[in-house]
Amino acid sequence: MKTIILFFTALALPLFSAEKSKLVTHLEAGKKQTIVTYGTSLTAAGAWVKQMTAALEKKFPQQATVINSGGSGKWSDWGVANLQQRVIDKKPDTVFIEFSINDCVERFEGSVPIAKKNLETMIAAILKANPQCEIILMTMTPGNAHPAGHKSYRKDIEKHYEMYRSVAKERKFILIDHYPNWKALQTNEPEQFKTFVPDSIHVTPEGCAKIITPKILTALGLTGIKEE
Repeated sequence: MKTIILFFTALALPLFSAEKSKLVTHLEAGKKQTIVTYGTSLTAAGAWVKQMTAALEKKFPQQATVINSGGSGKWSDWGVANLQQRVIDKKPDTVFIEFSINDCVERFEGSVPIAKKNLETMIAAILKANPQCEIILMTMTPGNAHPAGHKSYRKDIEKHYEMYRSVAKERKFILIDHYPNWKALQTNEPEQFKTFVPDSIHVTPEGCAKIITPKILTALGLTGIKEE
């Protein structure tokens, strides 16, 4: 199998320091954990999920089960409708949620208030099923390559991301804020950005390995993990 090295390069902004997540604390205590990743195509087809799984398996062999429940082309209305089957029934200890990149797609006729209501509905249902479940929110890529009128036009994406930040702050959830790194790379090194995110939305496996996955591992409280 091809060697994958997970590291943070000079192309991205520095990572913030974080206390260990509940996930890592429980894994270090020898407890088996189930993780569900829930969101858009950036999760369903995101290489970061497999990369994170490989990193957890290396550090905590046979302790972490990762279930990818993302849905390509889906937004938070779908997230609410499918939450029971795709998340709650899996009995997760940790849930990653990212729907903002599609909540702002204009053709869905959503809005920040609708997205917030959907997010809060999902959070409430997850915590009702398991009050100890750790919920981690993520912002993603800029998604700004398509103009108004295009089927992939994204309206008010920064306001949607700011809503995730405010919910995470209010609830004291871990927020993994990928957007500032991607926006900085798009502004300062546009050709490198296009290599990693050709359509300004979907990240290549290399882009995940060099920017997304290391930030996730650091946010969880894990650093310096490499696949030998």
